[in-house]
Amino acid sequence: MAGLFKEMGARVVDADAIAHRVLREPAVRSKLVSWWGPQVAPRGRVNRSEVARRTFGSKEQTRKLNALVHPRIGEALKGEIERARRRGGVLVLEAALLLETGTSRWCDVLIYVDAPARLRKERAVARGWSAADWKRREKAQWPLDRKKSRADRVIDNSGGLAATRKQVESILQEITPL
Repeated sequence: MAGLFKEMGARVVDADAIAHRVLREPAVRSKLVSWWGPQVAPRGRVNRSEVARRTFGSKEQTRKLNALVHPRIGEALKGEIERARRRGGVLVLEAALLLETGTSRWCDVLIYVDAPARLRKERAVARGWSAADWKRREKAQWPLDRKKSRADRVIDNSGGLAATRKQVESILQEITPL
């Protein structure tokens, strides 16, 4: 979704890309190995699927991981947001846990991207997740109706690309500074 905003001139800050960088930090990798053993970082590189398998089924393990990585991700996000804002224009912060982490406080407008469970699951499986992974990850987040109720705008992402593009264009027209 953020790709459409970017195509239309918005700057995008991707929290997941930052999370990937954080997991490459030696101190983070070392801590994960101390908790769960060398299989979470074979050949010195964190295996995100293995970390997800160990955390998303357990609230305690999820909290432990989040306490380690979220402060680092937050600091990096703040820096990228500050740099992007200095350049001006519309800035899109793409973050699955935007509300859960409190990162939404840095946003002027919250946009919720809605799609039926069947489509969300298909898209997750297409990215290489198992159906069980998808279910565990969705359960680890706020309920979708809670997220949707906090949004200023909602994009219905259940149709084709042209319909989604039209919605993105409309939102950009509304929020773009003159």
